Amino acid sequence: MHTLELIAFFLFVIFATWLDLFVLHKDDHDIGLKEAAVTSLAWIVLALLFSGYVYYRYGMEMWMQYITAYTMEKALSVDNLFVIATIFGFFGIRGGLQHRALAWGVIGAVVMRSVLIFVGVEAVERFTWLLPIFGVFLLITGFKMLRQGDEGETSLEDNRVYRLLSKVLPTYPGYDGQAIITRKNGRWQLTLLGMAIVMVEATDLLFAVDSIPAVMGISRDFFIVLTSNIFAVLGLRALYFLLAGILDKFRYLSVGLALVLLFIGGKMLAIPFGYHVETWISLSVVLGTITVAIVASLLIPERTPTQGAD
Repeated sequence: MHTLELIAFFLFVIFATWLDLFVLHKDDHDIGLKEAAVTSLAWIVLALLFSGYVYYRYGMEMWMQYITAYTMEKALSVDNLFVIATIFGFFGIRGGLQHRALAWGVIGAVVMRSVLIFVGVEAVERFTWLLPIFGVFLLITGFKMLRQGDEGETSLEDNRVYRLLSKVLPTYPGYDGQAIITRKNGRWQLTLLGMAIVMVEATDLLFAVDSIPAVMGISRDFFIVLTSNIFAVLGLRALYFLLAGILDKFRYLSVGLALVLLFIGGKMLAIPFGYHVETWISLSVVLGTITVAIVASLLIPERTPTQGAD
């Protein structure tokens, strides 16, 4: 249905990614706040310009679906940045090496999500009973996010994915310039940079398992689900450098995202009973909840242990 549009879209993605990662930022330099802000804004503007095409080509309903899906994915990508920052801190990835790790992370995320979205949309089209199952999954994920928000962060050493990968993959406990793999003691091994990239990819895969069903609760159109998801991912690298120093300020974002997932999960569970939530309501809930979470994070002072003690 969207064959020519998808070909044009992927050609644009390839060109824009090449221009951003290998021309404008080909050297692994430290990306400053101004450069990150300009690049991040450029990706957002491109996503919004594309929404204009969606409106012109498909009308208001599809436009609202795209904006809702893109907003939610963008917010989820910010939540993803907390984990990426933890990964970089654990492996000691700093400066230009962060740029290189995120560059490969973005490329891998685009490929993985494209495949997952294709499989997911095709599966739902053929087996409609998967929608309420996805709804239950999102409800569980939402409640889990709320509970984790109360328990606080865990270290990467406690991460089950990291423990599994560190046992399976041969890893060299150091760096070899900018190399991802190196040959030591007669065998090929991942450097710490390589291990960090693998962890970033694994993290994005886990986040995609949560976010893609959520987007499918907003739209079941492959073109909308794919483009909104990819545009959100493409700006991930610039967004990281823009927000790296203030990520801890968005302490209520996880709560807001959890409420959004609960809403979409409930919406998907209501479908078999003939109840359909209008797209403008979904757009209002997603935009409103995320906005309130961000504003609350910035305006409400964080309570210190001293303030909490009587």
